[in-house]
Amino acid sequence: MVADHEGSRHQGAMNSRAAQTTTWLIEAFALHQAGQWAEAERIYRKILAAQPDHIDSLHLLGVLAYERGEFARALDQIEFILAQDPDHCLALNHRGLALAALQRFDDALASYDRAIAVQPDYAEALLNRGDVLVELKRLDAALATFDRALEVRRNYADAFCHRGVVLQQLKRLDEAVASYDRAIEVRPSYTEAFYNRGVVLHEQKRFAEALASYDGALALRPDYAEALCNRGMVLYELKAPEEALASYDRALALRPDFVEAQVHRGNALRALKRHEEALASCERTLELWPDRAAAYGNRAIVLHELQRFEEALADYDRAFAIEPDYPDALCNRGATLYELGRFEEALASYDRALAVRSDLPDAHYNEAHSRLLTGDLRRGFEKFEWRWKIEPYASHRREFSQPQWTGRDEIAGKTILLHAADGFGDTIHLCRYAPLVASRGARVILEVQNPLHELMGSLAGGAQVLARGDPLPVFDLQCPLLSLPLAFGTELATIPSGTPYLFVPPSRASRWSARLGPRHRPRIGLAWSGDPTHSNDRNRSIALGRLLALLTEVDATFVSLQRQVRAGDAAMLQSGDNLLHFGDEIKDFSDTAALISNLDLVISVDTSVAHLAGALAKPVWILLPFIPDWRWLLDRDDSPWYPTARLFRQDDTREWDDVIARVRAALRDFVRSR
Repeated sequence: MVADHEGSRHQGAMNSRAAQTTTWLIEAFALHQAGQWAEAERIYRKILAAQPDHIDSLHLLGVLAYERGEFARALDQIEFILAQDPDHCLALNHRGLALAALQRFDDALASYDRAIAVQPDYAEALLNRGDVLVELKRLDAALATFDRALEVRRNYADAFCHRGVVLQQLKRLDEAVASYDRAIEVRPSYTEAFYNRGVVLHEQKRFAEALASYDGALALRPDYAEALCNRGMVLYELKAPEEALASYDRALALRPDFVEAQVHRGNALRALKRHEEALASCERTLELWPDRAAAYGNRAIVLHELQRFEEALADYDRAFAIEPDYPDALCNRGATLYELGRFEEALASYDRALAVRSDLPDAHYNEAHSRLLTGDLRRGFEKFEWRWKIEPYASHRREFSQPQWTGRDEIAGKTILLHAADGFGDTIHLCRYAPLVASRGARVILEVQNPLHELMGSLAGGAQVLARGDPLPVFDLQCPLLSLPLAFGTELATIPSGTPYLFVPPSRASRWSARLGPRHRPRIGLAWSGDPTHSNDRNRSIALGRLLALLTEVDATFVSLQRQVRAGDAAMLQSGDNLLHFGDEIKDFSDTAALISNLDLVISVDTSVAHLAGALAKPVWILLPFIPDWRWLLDRDDSPWYPTARLFRQDDTREWDDVIARVRAALRDFVRSR
């Protein structure tokens, strides 16, 4: 809200006493404006000692009390003036300010209305009236009042800015940005308008523009901690966690107790995989926020990522003691129970979360994984459709005018687009459904990632195979590959498990046979790591050094099926002489498939190579973490998806040593049998 000051009133010819009073008042007013309030008050009181009914001094003492935060005292002072002059516009405006500060918003509104009735073009009173209407949640009336202020004063920057706040609350975001733009046009140094504009652009996910707006605010006020914090949040959204962290640190250097910046700092550290530092940031948040459930919930997330699951559960319990119906924490608690293999408890936690918030996407999605992993495929695939509400699925979702086929409608004579929306392994795993779609009389267009394009041409059913990005022909219906199990009502007993369903052209197989050279010993393919950006990569991938026991103690020729090799493994590949590695010679999955066709066995972690070997009906041994991907189910060493697969699982120690020892023993038997 805006206060205005009055100077002395000229009352004609002044005697020497009046001239002295005027001189004192001018001096006091200058001190007042300069923030030297004690000196200003001393002079106001000197004037009143000589002239007790001096209205200007009485009024300015009330203004001074308001600016000091002494709102009740300010109100008493201004009421005294209004008792003498009920139509004193400035006093009526300042009375409104004091009443609003005391949360007496209806009384404040009445005071502004009286000031405006006396002086209809009183722009400051109109502005303050609009602010009180915002406090009263009368947003449409507030907007009309700010518009009246702008009719009175065309280039009133504050009215444009405050109008933007109302438009933002009304979710008229484009208009809010335009109003802030006008405020900045009128007053280029308007820091708050830059900041508020950034907030709206941030809400609109116009992150680059929001960043520029926050930077505009900071150029005017480098110590603007809130702008630094929000700037960090935008940088985080722009996938720049290092820069975000620096922005949070700057905010905290200015305000060490700025809890929001500390919370978001922890998130940035998590994104950078600096989990111990993230934990320390959460500890600091708890010092500042000891009675907030969210502080315990955030620390629990970090403890989960550190695989300190029992401690995470304890923190969730602390959060629930403060806020029993905390849906996000209930959902995350379920995820922790899932990692502990306590699936029934996990499902119960998701149920509790959904009872509080039925549209919580993560709870539905996490429930899908629990149900799928435990073999409840029908309900699991139903819940799996909630993936489109969460990242990274949401940003990768394809929007088509054609409806999605859900399996309910007849498709004979229709053209249907089946499109890959996920990883290579998902595409290889689920392309098996394309011939089933074709068997219902549909013409199938199968769009896949470019490295899979040639290989997918070997599928039965006569699908037209396109690489992602190719122009799409006309089609009637569409379905993501990951939604096909739901469309077919897949259950454990009805999994389409026939293999092979992908095939290698003899010419390409022969070329790789020649590249491998004469066969003197069994050939064993190895794949030990997947996509490093995968959310579960640290659990499913293995460093090559962990597999050396296989290479040195088994009489076989080992063949790397890795196209890309991580830095830590590259030196080991170069120094070894018992592992053939072809690297960039493997151009796409057709080359990988041809190479696999020349092997006796594939040993792989859970990555696309495992799916490819299974789709080719090649014997494949898959090394799985304690909590595997849903496809591999639980407590079995075979796979209903791939009849030639054998599964080697971690136990609850979550260590690979025992897994590798069992693989080594099985491999010796395998080689002896060849």
